[in-house]
Amino acid sequence: MVRAMLTAEELQILSTSLGVAGRAVVFSLPVAILFAWALSRPRFPGQGVLNTIAHLPLVLPPVLVGYMLLLAFGVNGPLGGWLKATFGIQLALTAGGAAFATAVMAFPLMVRAIRLSLEATDGGLFEAAAVLRASPWDRFWSLALPLAWPGVLAGAVVAFAAGLGEFGAVITFASNIEGETQTLPLAINAALNTPGRDEVAFRLAMISLVAAIVGLLAAEGLQRWARRRLEG
Repeated sequence: MVRAMLTAEELQILSTSLGVAGRAVVFSLPVAILFAWALSRPRFPGQGVLNTIAHLPLVLPPVLVGYMLLLAFGVNGPLGGWLKATFGIQLALTAGGAAFATAVMAFPLMVRAIRLSLEATDGGLFEAAAVLRASPWDRFWSLALPLAWPGVLAGAVVAFAAGLGEFGAVITFASNIEGETQTLPLAINAALNTPGRDEVAFRLAMISLVAAIVGLLAAEGLQRWARRRLEG
């Protein structure tokens, strides 16, 4: 049914967008969980710095984030040059780079959702586990992560939905390459800047809007389902 409603071009753009957003979540979710766990613990030296790092992409202009990534991970950048020379990996101007830029921008959303879920858990459970000499890793793996599962799911889905709409960081770091890095927002921008493509831009905008709404509804539904499973 989807194939009948969308053109081949729209399917390609949607497929690229879904792939970029999906890989962005896979890239950043494990790191987001660790950051959220650390930030939800009692204060420790350097926690403020960690919190700043986690939320910096939220307050910086996306274009600036993309430019900073380009400086660091571009082919001539220190990290990008090392990745290229050592592993043959190039991020700039690739779909992988688009996913990486999207992951950086979506990272604060996941950290916040997971952190709130961790902070809502009963601290007495962790104290009891500590008394029973459970290691910090055991407490994290056996208690914190299962109890925070609703927040983890919600954070991942919200980040996925947000990733579908990321523009500034992606176009700056990965450019707008048809069939490779051209996601929905980039395709909409290209159509708006091309005479006679207003209808194409409108259709792509509607696809983007529907995808965002579905993502948000899925996040809410998954969070409620996970909470019922925990309570049951």
